[in-house]
Amino acid sequence: MVRPGGRSARVQASVHTAVRELTAELGRDALTVPLIAQRAGVTPSTIYRRWGDLQELLSDVAVERLRPDAAPTEHGTLAADLTAWAEQFLDEMSSPTGRSYIRDALLGDPDGSNAGQCSAYAAEHIGVILSRATERGEEAPEVEAVIDHVVAPLMYRILFRPDGLDTAYARRLVTAVLGASAG
Repeated sequence: MVRPGGRSARVQASVHTAVRELTAELGRDALTVPLIAQRAGVTPSTIYRRWGDLQELLSDVAVERLRPDAAPTEHGTLAADLTAWAEQFLDEMSSPTGRSYIRDALLGDPDGSNAGQCSAYAAEHIGVILSRATERGEEAPEVEAVIDHVVAPLMYRILFRPDGLDTAYARRLVTAVLGASAG
């Protein structure tokens, strides 16, 4: 059994740090398992045993980097909260770094668990926003409706049709899902 905070956590942290530092210094294409292992102070076999291959390691690092580091900001209304979140989500995911993390998260994910984790991060934030709205007495859509009508179109456009993708588009998606839930 893996002990939280034990050797396993230290190895993961040092390997993740090595990946981020080497990517910044040399670029992603220059990364190799032996190079990462040397920087992290572990053997290459440790990396292969834990992650399988370089792509699965990069996927693990990407999922960790895509994890939100703070709760969504509260702006006082559901429309304001969800719009601000959607704009920030779009900004982060459509950046070159965000696209790279998305690509890595999906490429090294043979069973879909990393994609599921990334989806859970978005759903958790949306759930916080919708719960706040409900507590204020506002009518709110279901989390899955926001995933289907805001997150999914944003991700599709980020990955496949980025031309013309802007915050106005994100705002229109939020307005549409909130209009549908009110009706």
